[in-house]
Amino acid sequence: MRVAAIILAAGASRRLGQPKQLVEYKGETLIARAVRIAHEAELQPVIVVLGAERDAVRAAVRDERVVIVENDAWSEGIASSMRAGLEALGPDVSGALMMPCDQPRLSAEHLTRMMHSFANGVIVASTYAGVRGVPAIFPPGTWSELMKLSGDVGARRLLQDPAWPVVEVAFEGGEVDIDAPEDLAELQ
Repeated sequence: MRVAAIILAAGASRRLGQPKQLVEYKGETLIARAVRIAHEAELQPVIVVLGAERDAVRAAVRDERVVIVENDAWSEGIASSMRAGLEALGPDVSGALMMPCDQPRLSAEHLTRMMHSFANGVIVASTYAGVRGVPAIFPPGTWSELMKLSGDVGARRLLQDPAWPVVEVAFEGGEVDIDAPEDLAELQ
């Protein structure tokens, strides 16, 4: 089964005050790190959805294997980026892994465990801090529901009360993300 990675990197990072995609962690930007671990987990294609600060973020990607998708509607919220990523998928993809670029504890090993748990018709969700969340793999039967989301409603909505079977994969530290200056201070 071929699973694509859709890396959501279009937001303006207003609460942080700087593009989170370009924050350095352990010697690499968060966007470059997300791309690297997606490739290490053998996800393909790796799609990066850009919006705000698209030129600077594109320059930080530096990986010719990546499919860049520009989301001109990025200011509408994360749902528009998920739609843009899904629209870029080819017909030979069995699943779409939605992942943000701001989870510094995410590893290729976690993504690989998710891939091993994936089967057609099943959602694979990360679990942390008592909730299901992203990254998560969605089979094609769920994509029409993802396409209906709007605003800042992300994939988590489908994970809370899904109409499909869900396999949970524990993600220790998954609740750590970079949204505000205090998150960045804690990380460093």
